Amino acid sequence: MRARRLRASLKGWGGVGAMAVVCALVALFALCVPLSGSALVDDRPVTQATRATAAKAEEDCEAPEKQTLSPSSADGDTIEAIKKREGEKRKLIVGVDQNSYRWGYRDPNSGKTAELEGFDIDLVHRIAEDILGDPDAVQFKAIPTDQRIPAIRDGRVDMVVRTMTINCERIKDVAFSAPYFKTGQQVLALKSSPIKGYDDTLAGRRICTAAGSTAYSTLEADQKDGELPANTDISGTVPNQLDCLVRLQLGEADAVVTDGALAASQAAQDPTVQLKGDPFTAEYYGVAMKKDADDLVRRVNQILVDYREDTTKGWQASYERWLSATLGKDAKKSEPPAPQYRRTT
Repeated sequence: MRARRLRASLKGWGGVGAMAVVCALVALFALCVPLSGSALVDDRPVTQATRATAAKAEEDCEAPEKQTLSPSSADGDTIEAIKKREGEKRKLIVGVDQNSYRWGYRDPNSGKTAELEGFDIDLVHRIAEDILGDPDAVQFKAIPTDQRIPAIRDGRVDMVVRTMTINCERIKDVAFSAPYFKTGQQVLALKSSPIKGYDDTLAGRRICTAAGSTAYSTLEADQKDGELPANTDISGTVPNQLDCLVRLQLGEADAVVTDGALAASQAAQDPTVQLKGDPFTAEYYGVAMKKDADDLVRRVNQILVDYREDTTKGWQASYERWLSATLGKDAKKSEPPAPQYRRTT
């Protein structure tokens, strides 16, 4: 567990390799600082301000979910550009999942036209209503897990609302809203499986994860650190989480590792599988947007404040409708913490 806590504080520095760099810097400071009050790195003085910047970077990485902008209802360049779209194009373009049961999926038995629905979809409609005055002014784009960041950076979508964990690596590439959901990584396996959880019972087993997911990066880091058995096969990656459930059903994988919130939904789809053990991480979902879309980030954060305070059609109502059957009626363990807005620019 000590290794996991240390790694969590260093993820934004590049993981295991960064630990060596940090250790080297610590040794350098210990030798040089007492002599002169500053050190030299690449012929540049390492002052107190430099050390403070490094400490701030490490602190930020410990709490990436707090690196977002304060709420505002004001329109800016990004929002104005969305509003200026004409005719059928005057819509919010959002990257979502269409295969995550109760999060973003199509229900052929809904009596409609198999429209997208779920917890994430409710939030998208709320954002569209606030920005464009129409909850249905949305163009949904189904994107695989590993295409979420490229879709944002390439401008194919205005935002991604797709059970996307806020972490240190991702905040380098995209901007996140404040968290809107709390979860953690968990193991899913057949009920008859001897696997007991995230422990040595995974030795020699084949684990399936989605490519580009937090689950895969966690497994990879844990295996390097010796916290996951070296002979556990983590090479089985797929474009979407639901593909892992199919692999499990076909006997092509022994276990799935994914967010507990998603794993619970997959277990609800197949009575032969179940969650094994407790969550072994704490993670937060956020709405992802372009790095420079400050006005949109602030607007979404304001919408989230209002959404959580709305007791009739807000966060709690959506949880009860979509997730209480799989995660339990008590929503407190899934509620994100009170937001903190540490990002200033």
